[in-house]
Amino acid sequence: MKHLSIGLIAIANLAITSALEAQQPDWSDYYAFEKIALPEKVDHQIGGLTTLSDGRIAACFNSGEVQIYDPKDQSWTEFAHGLMTPLGILEEPGGSLLVMQWTELTRLSDTDSDGKADFYETVFDDFGVTGNYHEFAYGPARDSEGNLYIALNVASNNGGVFKQVRGPWSPVGLDKKHMDEDNGRSIDDEYKKEAGRMYSRVPYRGWVIKITPDGKAEPFASGFRSPDGIAIDEDDNLWVTDNQGDWKGTSPLYHVEKDGFYGHPASLTWKEGWTRNPLDVSVEELQAMRTREAALFPYGDMANSPTQPIPTIDPEKFGLPEGELLIGDMNQPNLIRYLGEEVGGVLQGAVIPFLLTPELGIGNHRFTFTPDGDLLIGKIHQKWAGDEGLVKVVWNHQPLFLVEKVHLLENGFEITFNAPLGDEVPEWTISRHTYTYHGEYGSPKVDEAEVKITAATVSDDRKSVRITLPEIKGNYLYNLTVQKAVDSESRPLMGDSIYYFVNTPASEQAAP
Repeated sequence: MKHLSIGLIAIANLAITSALEAQQPDWSDYYAFEKIALPEKVDHQIGGLTTLSDGRIAACFNSGEVQIYDPKDQSWTEFAHGLMTPLGILEEPGGSLLVMQWTELTRLSDTDSDGKADFYETVFDDFGVTGNYHEFAYGPARDSEGNLYIALNVASNNGGVFKQVRGPWSPVGLDKKHMDEDNGRSIDDEYKKEAGRMYSRVPYRGWVIKITPDGKAEPFASGFRSPDGIAIDEDDNLWVTDNQGDWKGTSPLYHVEKDGFYGHPASLTWKEGWTRNPLDVSVEELQAMRTREAALFPYGDMANSPTQPIPTIDPEKFGLPEGELLIGDMNQPNLIRYLGEEVGGVLQGAVIPFLLTPELGIGNHRFTFTPDGDLLIGKIHQKWAGDEGLVKVVWNHQPLFLVEKVHLLENGFEITFNAPLGDEVPEWTISRHTYTYHGEYGSPKVDEAEVKITAATVSDDRKSVRITLPEIKGNYLYNLTVQKAVDSESRPLMGDSIYYFVNTPASEQAAP
């Protein structure tokens, strides 16, 4: 989550809105946006959202309540209260709810079947808490074997820590006496650099933690800064989004695997056997250690602060191909489609805008599909950029013309559509750029350049285009933009900018 002034947000949103109105097809031709009325006596920021097995919706609110929404009569009932900044919710097979709050993963159970939780059980709290304002906690996500995964923010040197903290305090780094808050005072400017822009002085800030069904926990992966989105897809892949900032040149999507290091060094303090100050480790050594991104969201163009990924559902219900990921963002009025593929044993792929319209609004934080196939979006701002409320997105079952697949070739890309192209030949422009991996806050676009297209060949069935380039460079983000793309029914292409991050070039594909 990024801190922007209200004036800057307004100017940015006005610019985005003007650009959208001038350039984009009308998503409202296919989807309707409906606001759902929320209970009056709660903070209308939504930290967690899930569809229950009986079709009702559970939402957790920033003021600490869990409320249940019944779509049949559009009513809300309180299930639980008194939680601290809950930022994720999940139903268990027995009907209890798991909520990730600031200090613990909590099970909420209704043991007397009166519709209200009467038993609050700590599932997991074996991680550190300093009181720093930036120590959010996210999740849980659950895999097919019942394992749970949660993600923990690092702390920010824009704030200090409480004199009493939970968990062991790492002696590696700035002396704690310079970090203790005194009546809300942050770390003094003279000590901020020594503290680190983002820091992890209690376990396991900057980590994803795995919790087995029998309650055993293990540090699973490290290197995260502000991993506000965590999800498991149907193939048990674990996906995590992170937010642009120090050591994150732009916001990434990660395919997370055990023992992976995803770039932010502060978390290394809690790596087994680690003894050095992460601030003393060279960029070259960190670069060699880190696992690369599965996708990059170009900052300002696609997403500023990405949020929850959610797998897409039956295309007959929502209109998108099943098996993709949809991803939200705090700052921009769009969702994002992720079309992945495996290249050289690595998952990577393309991001494409979806529902890119001012009608959607910003602050798109948590998502769930209803049994009818509607998408519910819970919004939040946490005093940064964003919004609040609950929006329902309903597809009108009119067919859309979409990019269905983006495949990396040794010397270009093959783009496949869900319907044949019309007679007019689309016009393509391609550019590429990269980002600097460093401790500075974000990165400008580096080595940005247009790429010459040597050939663009339409397939015989007119459902794909093969674009040939002089070369493909690894660690570059390619932007493929198309104009005048319509299908054989004259429907415009919805989502005409494709951003493919070449983590591993196709030339490095392992031989069979």
